Amino acid sequence: MNSPKILAFAGSTRTDSFNKKLVKVAARGAEAAGAKVTILDLRDFAMPLYDGDLEAKEGLPANAVKFKEILLAHQGLLISSPEYNSSITGVLKNAIDWASRPAPGEESLACFNNKVAALMSASPGALGGLRGLVHLRSILGNIKVLVLPNQIAVSKADEAFAADGSLKDAKQQAAVENLGGALTKILIKL
Repeated sequence: MNSPKILAFAGSTRTDSFNKKLVKVAARGAEAAGAKVTILDLRDFAMPLYDGDLEAKEGLPANAVKFKEILLAHQGLLISSPEYNSSITGVLKNAIDWASRPAPGEESLACFNNKVAALMSASPGALGGLRGLVHLRSILGNIKVLVLPNQIAVSKADEAFAADGSLKDAKQQAAVENLGGALTKILIKL
């Protein structure tokens, strides 16, 4: 069996994003379980706000095409999503919206169909971004992504990370790594 390919990214563009740190912890767990992981930064894939008129006139923006190509090359997704006003970030929703648009002759939702995702979040708040994960789970489930039932929400994220990017709490560190490992094991079985 070939190693499953997992795309890992955060729904944040902030340089010192807690969610960028968190997804890297999960990625290490996925790699330890045998996956090949690509870590992507949505900041490197800036896209205009989705606009059907823009799409009709100019087609998909170049960064949307690149993002879709990367999605198509991976079987699994590790997504760490900040919570903005009890939901997901605009940049994450916009990336999903552009990637959901089919190219001419392409199957609908081609880069999401048959993908398996594991979700996590980190927030300075007491719920750790949990409310946003409800929305992300719903969106992904409706675009043909199988979302694992286990998820992690790290509260007090402003105090949770060590200088090296690991989590200070060893049990929490292990749980996040295990989430990446669980995604890998599911993909190997599929």
